[in-house]
Amino acid sequence: MRLAVTGRDGQVVRSLLEAGPAAGVEVIAIGRPVLDLERPETIAPALAAARPDVVVNAAAYTAVDQAEAEPDRAHLINATAAGAVAAAARALGCPVIQISTDYVFDGTKAAPYGEDDPVGPAGVYGASKLAGERAVAAASPDHAILRTAWVFAPFGKNFVRTMLHLGETRDEVRVVADQQGCPTYAPDIAAAIIAVARNLKARPDDAALRGVFHMTGSGETTWAGFAEAIFAGAAALGRRPVRVVPIPAREYPTPARRPANSRLDCGRLARVHGVRLPAWPDALQRCLARLCAPV
Repeated sequence: MRLAVTGRDGQVVRSLLEAGPAAGVEVIAIGRPVLDLERPETIAPALAAARPDVVVNAAAYTAVDQAEAEPDRAHLINATAAGAVAAAARALGCPVIQISTDYVFDGTKAAPYGEDDPVGPAGVYGASKLAGERAVAAASPDHAILRTAWVFAPFGKNFVRTMLHLGETRDEVRVVADQQGCPTYAPDIAAAIIAVARNLKARPDDAALRGVFHMTGSGETTWAGFAEAIFAGAAALGRRPVRVVPIPAREYPTPARRPANSRLDCGRLARVHGVRLPAWPDALQRCLARLCAPV
């Protein structure tokens, strides 16, 4: 199976490139300037040249706060271009997998969100990603939209690497404690994408495999709880101890409002695709083993 993936440097793309050989999957990462989501006219020719079996749209505008100042750019990349990727995949006779986000919800629900819960983005980033979901669905019926959250990896910009960097020079770190979510390891996302892609390719007429699915690490925590687990795991691997000071979100204001509840119910993905991501504490240990390995 050959996967054509938009982007080159993102956490999910890099994880797919790592996972591909062992899974017997050829992963072709296509980024700028050959495929530029800000130039939608580049999308179809770039994907056609890759001759994929399945297309994965993993590239996106993910600067949540900056999106508040750049709504047109966010929508161009996350919505218009996402629709163009799906249209190109349909023209090639390929399923398309679109990576989306918990930010399509407003975060006010008391329980984990299901796929059929009402959407209501609280900011530009979430609105642009929701518009992207709708553009993909309109452009191709042969799609799987995978919403994920709190992504981390041994590479790229993410919460785990930020905490470890802060811990190099600080004895304590203040972290928001009233936002809940499900940390999700990018290599686990890559394995899930490959499994979903195989299902879509093997059963082209199975409508149940298409649509929206939630895909996060198993279990839940707060940002402060996540930070405590990071520092405890790092200390066990020889890093200096760091204390976490829990704070309310109001003490860490940001241009874009974060959902208080980012938890996603991933039962549909398990029932339909047979995919369940590992528990986030186990995934964190695998990540820390790479980040904190002796030089």
